Amino acid sequence: MSRQNLLERRIDRYLRNPASIRGAMGVIVMATVVVVVAAGTLMRVIDHRDYASIWIGMWWAVQTVTTVGYGDVTPKNPGGRLVATLVMLEGTALLAIVTAAITSTFIERARRERNARTDESAAGIEHRFDELDRRLDEISNQLRMRMPDEPESGEDVG
Repeated sequence: MSRQNLLERRIDRYLRNPASIRGAMGVIVMATVVVVVAAGTLMRVIDHRDYASIWIGMWWAVQTVTTVGYGDVTPKNPGGRLVATLVMLEGTALLAIVTAAITSTFIERARRERNARTDESAAGIEHRFDELDRRLDEISNQLRMRMPDEPESGEDVG
């Protein structure tokens, strides 16, 4: 029951404070590093003839997760191919999320700049209206001083 409460609290906290783009990228990069290390180690265990060391396994995992795939080392048995599939999916997710984060940053920046221009424009229009209102009051006062006997607009003449 305590595990479920912990999970519920974490989900609730995430929903109240969603991760930032930078935070999400950090999680994805860390997950990718974990996948590379785990996959490299796993490939050494699964196919020790083609992957003579963990380092060769990690080299293969880095090639695969970055979608470079030189082909110098490739899994030949079904277990290795299953691991390769998972690493490829992680690499695709990494590239998609990094691209989305960069795009989102550009869009947010453009939105802020557009809002700033709109705010400046609205302030300029408001200033113009204030100036017009002031000038109309001035004209109205001058007219009252020149024609004191005439009724003000809105007053009954009859």
